[in-house]
Amino acid sequence: MKDKYPSALLQNAVDAIGALPGVGKRSALKLALHLLRQPADNVKHFTESIDRLRNEVRYCSECRMISDGDICSICADEKRDHRTICVVESVQDVMSIEKTRQYNGVYHVLGGIISPIEGTGPSDLTISRLEERLAHLVSDSGPEGIEVIFALSGDVEGETTAFYIYRRIAPLGIRVSTLARGLGFGDDIDYADELTLGRSIVNRQAFKP
Repeated sequence: MKDKYPSALLQNAVDAIGALPGVGKRSALKLALHLLRQPADNVKHFTESIDRLRNEVRYCSECRMISDGDICSICADEKRDHRTICVVESVQDVMSIEKTRQYNGVYHVLGGIISPIEGTGPSDLTISRLEERLAHLVSDSGPEGIEVIFALSGDVEGETTAFYIYRRIAPLGIRVSTLARGLGFGDDIDYADELTLGRSIVNRQAFKP
């Protein structure tokens, strides 16, 4: 009997749950047994929610944030400053920055960072879409008042990504800044406390390639 599980169905459930990042086999077993003890309706709601998340969630056509429709709630908000775009690696980074309540612009989610080791190049990210957004803003009213904020990790990959994007958008003549280094080298935005991250946004500095 594989791994001494009394049921192949339990084995399959543990394997599926254990495939999630950060979930070990012991934790996966606890979660599987927990689900087994729940009322059928609760488990049905859980599985249906995951299924709908996977099959129905959309990505904002403007910024690539998770959305229930074509445009996310942030991009649809007319009270936001649409001439200030914060460039982040992931959806989680948007959520972290929003928690600070220190930023009123919009975002652009790259979907990763340039990492030759991981096989991720510029064409795998949404850099071209960012260029299109910025070019459209500049054509509408010129570069004055437009700002791009790099809110990427301070490690080599994050710095490389920021430098690459800077070179691509520099000809547009817009302001480019980066988070103040309240975050340590290599720190991920997702793990920064709200106060530190908020101050890093407010005290952002001009990007120096």
